[in-house]
Amino acid sequence: MELVTIRTFDNYFLANILMSKLKAFGIQCYLKDEYTVTVDPFLSNAVGGIKLVINKADEQDVLQLLQQFDEDYRRNAVCPKCGSHNIELVPKRTAANMITAILSWLFSDYAVSAENIYKCSTCGCESKTLPEPLQKDNALLESKNLN
Repeated sequence: MELVTIRTFDNYFLANILMSKLKAFGIQCYLKDEYTVTVDPFLSNAVGGIKLVINKADEQDVLQLLQQFDEDYRRNAVCPKCGSHNIELVPKRTAANMITAILSWLFSDYAVSAENIYKCSTCGCESKTLPEPLQKDNALLESKNLN
């Protein structure tokens, strides 16, 4: 059986959530280097993060599931400024991230990880956390639940 790494994480919460979702669909998978990164997060870059490993035969099915999960995730995020659902996790444009990009290019595996932010593609609004639904959307949902 040939194994492949399908995604890497620096956070064991996200890694376990995604692994649980895949297991719910009957995909055999496990996390490699989870304990190393959890016990000493500074080693994350040295070992390449927490790796979600699957069977090579399941790769196409898993890629489709991951695409579906990502689309669902983006569909639920709403920009607080314009109400758009076009929110993506992108590297923050800072001098430190530019240096990180250069170090990554020079040293490949051993650069410091970049700081990421959520950015609305429509209006450019930036946030460190995934934006919550607008208040009017919450009120609309509550009124639908009452009826």
